[in-house]
Amino acid sequence: MRTFSLIKGLPVIEVQSATKLGEVSDLIVSGKGKVEGLLIKKGNLFKKTYSIKVEHVHSFGANGVVINNRNALERMKTPPGFTFEHQEQLSGRMMFSSDGKELGLLQDVYFLEELGTIVGYELTDGFFSDITVGKRVVKTVDPPAIGKDAIIVNVENIVNEVSIDDDMPQLSE
Repeated sequence: MRTFSLIKGLPVIEVQSATKLGEVSDLIVSGKGKVEGLLIKKGNLFKKTYSIKVEHVHSFGANGVVINNRNALERMKTPPGFTFEHQEQLSGRMMFSSDGKELGLLQDVYFLEELGTIVGYELTDGFFSDITVGKRVVKTVDPPAIGKDAIIVNVENIVNEVSIDDDMPQLSE
C-alpha cells in the first residue's frame, strides 16, 4: 500500500533500458475513486506531461517507479477524470460521510499499487489541528461520490493519527 505523497517526485525508470524517463507529478483518479494512472513530468527546461496507466507500471519501489516500456507513456494535454493536485484536483476538497457529517479536507490517499484501488483517505482540519489532535485516515466501504464541490464516502473506519510525523497508520478491517 502506498500514499500519493510517497510516490510524488519519484523518478520513472524504464526496465528494459534502465533510463530515467521523468518524475511522478500526480495521480489520475476516476470518478469512481480508483487510481487509473500516473502523470509524469518529462524534460529539463520545458517539462511536458505524460500519463501512464497503472497496469503498465512494473513496480513501485521506495526510490523509483519502474515501467515496462516507454511506449506506454502517452502525451497529455488534459488529464482524463480527476487528478490529485492538478486539473480537477481532489486535494483540499471537503469530504463528507454519506450521513452528512463533515470529515475534513482531503490531504492524501492510500492505494494498492497493483490494482489502483484507494483504500483510505488522509484528512486534515488544518495545521494546528494536525499538531494537537493529529490527522485522520478514513477507510471506506464503497467507492466515493466525487463531485465538483465535495467527496462523499460511506465510512467504515476512522483512524486518528497521533502525529504528523508518524508512519502510515494500519487500517484495520
